[in-house]
Amino acid sequence: MNKRTSALTTEQYREIITAMKEGSSFFRPNERVATALVLEGNLGLRISDILRLRPCDIVNDGGRFRLSIIEQKTGKQRVFTVPLVIQQYIENYCLRNSIGRTDLIFPITTREVQKVLALVCKYLGYEGISTHSFRKWYATEIYKKNSYDIALVQRLLQHSSAAVTQRYIGIEPQRIEKAIEGHADLI
Repeated sequence: MNKRTSALTTEQYREIITAMKEGSSFFRPNERVATALVLEGNLGLRISDILRLRPCDIVNDGGRFRLSIIEQKTGKQRVFTVPLVIQQYIENYCLRNSIGRTDLIFPITTREVQKVLALVCKYLGYEGISTHSFRKWYATEIYKKNSYDIALVQRLLQHSSAAVTQRYIGIEPQRIEKAIEGHADLI
């Protein structure tokens, strides 16, 4: 993991995806890469695992949709529920692009995604953003929206310890700054 890769803000996430879908005079629109990054930011998977997904990997399990994968980096199995809105997003993308049940959803390489992302970030003036920034954004948002439950985020990302997860999403520096700011007791 590149230590200089930062988590996105929600504003950056939206600007990058919008620019990627719309294109500019600097780059062509790229719905494929935009969709892959949307999935990384909403499922918390690494880009290498997103690029290996097939529609048949998402199974209807009694009214809920389940995804079961073996993570490429760790070799660990990961089974989790895919929110209905994400499942529909994937299904609609596959229908628009004539992607069959057993086809790769994204028949592209990680390097191709990185190149498109780098172009868009250069255009927008963002530095320190990589594909991994989308996974970090996911982790940070889950952390903030679930009462700052670091153990939950640790389990979702399959990290070995809460300390790894804290470093990953940059929580320690934020907590230290907040503690310092909140301590002022002037007489």
